[in-house]
Amino acid sequence: MGGKGALMRSLLNSFSPSIIRRRSLIRQFSSSDAIQSQSQSSSSPSPTSPFESRLRTILRNEIQYQYDYAPPHQPVTEFEKFSVEDQPGQQWITLRAKSAEDENIKIEATMFDGSILEPKSDDEDTEEVVRLHISMLVDIWKGKETDSMEFVCSAWPDSLEIQKVYMFKRDNFPAQPYMGPDMKNLSKKLQTGFYEFLNDRGINSDLSRFLHQYMMNKDRIELLHWLGKVQSYIEK
Repeated sequence: MGGKGALMRSLLNSFSPSIIRRRSLIRQFSSSDAIQSQSQSSSSPSPTSPFESRLRTILRNEIQYQYDYAPPHQPVTEFEKFSVEDQPGQQWITLRAKSAEDENIKIEATMFDGSILEPKSDDEDTEEVVRLHISMLVDIWKGKETDSMEFVCSAWPDSLEIQKVYMFKRDNFPAQPYMGPDMKNLSKKLQTGFYEFLNDRGINSDLSRFLHQYMMNKDRIELLHWLGKVQSYIEK
């Protein structure tokens, strides 16, 4: 499984994480606060510095703002025929299903790991539109002793894009498997065949749209969890 883990990490790092910028948690402290803190630390120790007190207030306000602005909801556990397994505190989720041909299907999908800018359409006000990206690993196999077919995919807000298709033995995943040619270098008929193969198993643009909705909510959940951990540490 070491090879699979390395592949998942490479997918997480394959896109620059320059997606939507969060509003800043820490505002600039005034120079008077800094001077006051220095004078207090040089004279007598204080149980709580002005900086820590300010940070506590900022964290409480930020957490309340996030709950008021876009409160997360309980993650769903099913989508069509797929079971959905969240990985709290992790950057991906797992989906599982059985196909009509009694195949096992396992999908590992990352949180948003990149974005691209596209020109706006005629009915949009902005000059460019941000399209967020999700990486997917799709494993399909028929039994313990059979090879597994794996698809490396990109899930966009309204479409699914296959990047690679390769085969491997589930009990012996090589450290550096041959991952096949780039999808775009295959014949159009073969490309269409692979997309139809996935579509028959429920892996299509509808799944991509679901993943983007799910990850929007997971992103808020993970942010609030992280803010809560920081707040807990600061207030100890």
